[in-house]
Amino acid sequence: MLAVGAAASTLPLAMRPRMAAAQTPVSLQLSWLHSVQFAGSYIAQDRGLWRDAGLDVSLLQGGPNAPVEPPVVAGTALVGISAADYTTAAVAEGAPFKIIGVAMQKNPFAIASLPANPVNAPADLAGKRIGMALANTPVLQALCSLNDVDIDAIKVIPTQYSAQPLVAGEVDCLLCWETDLPVAMTIQGVENQTMLMADHGYAVHSQTYIATEDSLANRRAELVALMAGEVAGWQAYRDDTDAAAELTMAMFPDAGLDLPTQKLQAERQVPLMFSDLTDANGFGWWTDETVAANIETLALLGREVTPDLWDRSILEEVHGA
Repeated sequence: MLAVGAAASTLPLAMRPRMAAAQTPVSLQLSWLHSVQFAGSYIAQDRGLWRDAGLDVSLLQGGPNAPVEPPVVAGTALVGISAADYTTAAVAEGAPFKIIGVAMQKNPFAIASLPANPVNAPADLAGKRIGMALANTPVLQALCSLNDVDIDAIKVIPTQYSAQPLVAGEVDCLLCWETDLPVAMTIQGVENQTMLMADHGYAVHSQTYIATEDSLANRRAELVALMAGEVAGWQAYRDDTDAAAELTMAMFPDAGLDLPTQKLQAERQVPLMFSDLTDANGFGWWTDETVAANIETLALLGREVTPDLWDRSILEEVHGA
């Protein structure tokens, strides 16, 4: 784990020691409630990485009643954590967004099932009862289209976001995130397995960092410093996920979290957020090929987008490219 006193050469360029500067207040809008999902940001804040770069960063909690995009458009937040499908929808409505970083290299959507009746591949969905929110029907349709599966052969059962229908035998599988309902079942002692949709062509960048075109033009130094803190924080997270979970619990003791769940979630996030691509180029990276795959999947979701939605110039500065 990267110690506070680590050698300056191990830090991204924008985080290396410099003369003390006045603290510039900025906000990072999270996409959901506080949890280890955002632990890299907590590490950056806890270790003073942003403070040392001249930023006073507020982490704004998201949630069902706190959408990411409006505060970024309004300038209340400098950066928001969103997903490519939400961002493309906002851009279609005129929002001036660019994606400036990609935290999750693999989309976390998964099909969870029990070992006695497993879903190992999309073809296994035929004849199954799948529990899911009806709002996610386009996601299931996209997976089926990418894998030549007849969606009419799958029985969709509207369910609340809970593992209980699967455990009770009311459904055969669940459409969920790899890092939540499967984790909850494991913690409860229920053996389960997941099929990650990203391994079967479902390419939609998740936990993406968005900023406005105006911020890219006029607040670049702040964006570079903010993203450099994220990079260093997530690198430290990867080195010790248990410590990241413990920090999350310490920072948010009233968030209704439990340590075993946070530790397992933190562990399961690692292969979603880091890859050979990030090992070679740095946290948050993407390529023209990954963008092309995103555009293909987004088109199946009814979202038309062009490659210029993604702007890597901030990351290139952070990583010294």
